[in-house]
This record gives sequence, structure tokens and C-alpha cells, in this order.
Amino acid sequence: MSMLTRRRFLTLSGSLLAPSALGCNLISTLNPMIDSSSLVAGNTAFALDLFAQLRTEKGNLFLSPFSISTALAMTSAGAKGTTLDEMRKVLHLPADPHPAFGELIARFNGTSTTEKRTYQLTTANAIWAQKGYPWRPEFTDLTRKDYGSGLMQTDFGMPEAARQAINAWVEKETHEKIRDLIPAGVINVLTRMVLTNAVYFKGSWAAPFKTEQTKDQPFYLADGTKAEVPLMFQTGRFEYGEFTPTSDNPAQILELPYTGKELSMLVLLPSAGKLAELEDRLSASTLADWTKEMHPIRLEVFLPRFKTEKAVTLNGPLQALGMKDAFSDKAADFSAMHTGSEKLYISAVLHKAFVDVNEEGTEAAAATGVVMKTRAIQAKPKVFRADRPFLFLIRDNATGSILFLGRFSNPKG
Repeated sequence: MSMLTRRRFLTLSGSLLAPSALGCNLISTLNPMIDSSSLVAGNTAFALDLFAQLRTEKGNLFLSPFSISTALAMTSAGAKGTTLDEMRKVLHLPADPHPAFGELIARFNGTSTTEKRTYQLTTANAIWAQKGYPWRPEFTDLTRKDYGSGLMQTDFGMPEAARQAINAWVEKETHEKIRDLIPAGVINVLTRMVLTNAVYFKGSWAAPFKTEQTKDQPFYLADGTKAEVPLMFQTGRFEYGEFTPTSDNPAQILELPYTGKELSMLVLLPSAGKLAELEDRLSASTLADWTKEMHPIRLEVFLPRFKTEKAVTLNGPLQALGMKDAFSDKAADFSAMHTGSEKLYISAVLHKAFVDVNEEGTEAAAATGVVMKTRAIQAKPKVFRADRPFLFLIRDNATGSILFLGRFSNPKG
């Protein structure tokens, strides 16, 4: 097949913006005919599997597992055969995940409840498709019905205009936190489709930190050196637990709820120099074990104020997890997307995420891209002092969905 007959397919997921100064109530009545619990369990397993692959990245790490899962699940709706089987296995998808994704999306958007929201949380999907291409109506109807993704007729013969339009959409949906998701050169005349997912979340801590209590103090890095970091402080009653990922690594876990208490940040703090051992043992089952013994306790909390941004390419990690055929120009089968003679395959999965943790709350954003081509008081309170590397995640408490997952290991990034 000549270079002129090659085609590219680009899927974008994501832009998740986490809490800062608002709030919303996500308690809603889900469709009783749709069980989203198995999807959430699968999403959690995938999130921690993927984190295990990415943990070798140096410095701070941050991603939106929900964003990545959503983009790849939309892509899987167009897959067949072994390609679909591998995607389902790696993503831990139930047999028919798409209606359950629709339920979660409706929940996060607040469309399934009339109750007043105390934080902002929205997720949006759009498919940018080559005009005149023979896309299967079954595929476009499913993604529109379950993911709310309207079909944007696009002329990829003008790649820079298409790239700018898609980046502008992502930037708008993430409140300008994710810019230039698609770098120059990624979209060209061979591009045939771009699937985009954007999530925005903003809310405040249920118990904000007082700015005047924040002091610059040492943060002890894994290599034994230290750096100054603004360390926030408050005393209060929080859900707290202690666990031992290894016999010589007593660790602490803290829940910091956001306004409305429908979403929380969990902070996992290992012993000094033991972050690697904690990451080694982090999985869906161990996380469940570590959180089940948590209980309310009076606590002195020290937490860094920090901001970080991370961009990663997910091709290698996804293939290492077993999603191989989707990246093969010979083996990939995405024929459920279209009726044409061209063969589409994933050439790149890109992810970019941002987080800002401060006294008021948290703000975060993320975006993912999947590029496809054809061939070609009481007693003294306990102390939770996060002055050393730790893991953290932000989750929807009612469903258990992990919206963000990260590692803070260096104030300088």
C-alpha cells in the first residue's frame, strides 16, 4: 500500500479538572437496568495496572484514568476479533460497557439528578470525522447514544485548521488548563478521525486550609536530599488509617473530602524512602484492603501546596499490558467503525494532565489522544505529615470511580 493510501485515525480522551472552589451533588438515581459497578471495578483495575507501567517515569506523575478509559472504550466500539478481545482484557471492560459508561457520564454531568450541585463536574465527548468517509452508522449511533459524542464533519485535507479546531475544543472544555493537546505534525492529510473526551471538575475542600498556616518547610526527596515546599496545615477530624505494604514500611492513608463529600482525595504516605515498595504493591485489591480499615480520628494534617503537569505517550505501557493488535498495521481490526477498504490501527496514544493542590482545594485537567493509521483533642492528635514522596488519587465516593491518580515526589517536578 502506498503512502498516499495510508490513513490515520486519532482518538483524544480527556481533560479532567479537579476540585477547587465550588461543589456539586452527584447522588443520583441510576438506571436500575444498568449495572455500572462492574465497569467501575474494571476502570479501577486498569487505572492501577497503567500506573504500574508508568511508575518508572521520573519525578511527579499525574493522569486521569477515567479520561483514558473513556477514549479507549469509545475506540473499542469500532474494534472486532482479537483486537477487541485484547482491548477488553487490558481495559477490564464488561461484556457491554458502553451503556454503563453512559450512566457514569450522566452521573458526572449531573443530568440524572435535580439536586443542587456544590461543585462543578462535567465530561464531554466529540468525534471529529473525515467528511465523506464511509463510517458505520452502528458505530456513530452507539457513540452518540452512550457517550454523547456528536459527529463533527472535518476536512483533514486542511490538517492545521483541523488541529486548531480540536485543540480549541479541548482547551474550552478544560477551562484553558490543557493547551495544544495535539502537537503540530500529528494530524495530516492521512488523518481520518479524532475522538475527544474532556472532563472538568472544580470544587473546594470541605475543610479548607488557612493560608496563614502555610509555611515553607523541608520536603525530603527519595535520594536523601531536601527541597523547600509550602506546607499547608490544619487540625481536624478526618478518615484515617494505617497499613503495611511491606513489613518494614508502615504507611498512612488520609481522606480529604471536598465540599458536599461526594468526592475526596486519598493520600497514601509511605515511610521515608519506601515509596517504591508502596508502588510495587498498589493494585485494586490492595487499595481496597488499605482503605477498609479507615476510621474518623483527630489529626494534624500537613500537606504540600503544589502544582504539576505531565505529558506521557501510552503506546508502550498499553502494549505491555497486552493491547498489541490495536497497534499493529497488519493485525488491527477496526472494521466495525467503517465499511471502506482501508485498514486502521492505533499509531499513538497521548495523555497530558495538570493538577494544582492549594488551600482552597484542587484543580486538575487531563487529555488523552489515540492516533490511528492504516499501514504506513482529646489526646494529642496523630500527625499526618506529607513531607516526603506520596501517592494521591481523587475519586467519586458513591461509585468509587478514580478520576485522577498521581505521585508527588519533587516540589521542582
